[in-house]
Amino acid sequence: MRFACQKGCTKCCVRGGFVYLTESDLKRAADYLDITPREFEDRYVIRYRRVLRLRRPPRGQDHCRFLTPDGCSIHPVKPTQCRTYPFWPTIVQSNAAWAIEGNFCPGIGKGVLVQIKTARQIATELPRAFPTLNGF
Repeated sequence: MRFACQKGCTKCCVRGGFVYLTESDLKRAADYLDITPREFEDRYVIRYRRVLRLRRPPRGQDHCRFLTPDGCSIHPVKPTQCRTYPFWPTIVQSNAAWAIEGNFCPGIGKGVLVQIKTARQIATELPRAFPTLNGF
């Protein structure tokens, strides 16, 4: 499997769905923005039971509040879900799934070779980070 993010591409950031956060993701983002975790949560997060996700921005804006014309404004501390893309369990489960995702993501098929064992190891981060969510 080959993958390298392509400069200027933000396709994965405008895809439908939610961006889920771990408590650690929340704290790192708050620290990066120089605000308290509580302030970050109040401004940007919805907490339902033990599940955290970023609030969607107002209608008509991009799917992620942190997406700017130059890319992710919190890129150095981006959430686990974003950091591990495209090495998600549903994508690395088969060559066919990887090829289908390649129709969407221009970085698939480019860059250095990532061994399947490494890709699947990265993919285990999502179910460990979000054990109560299905689909990871």
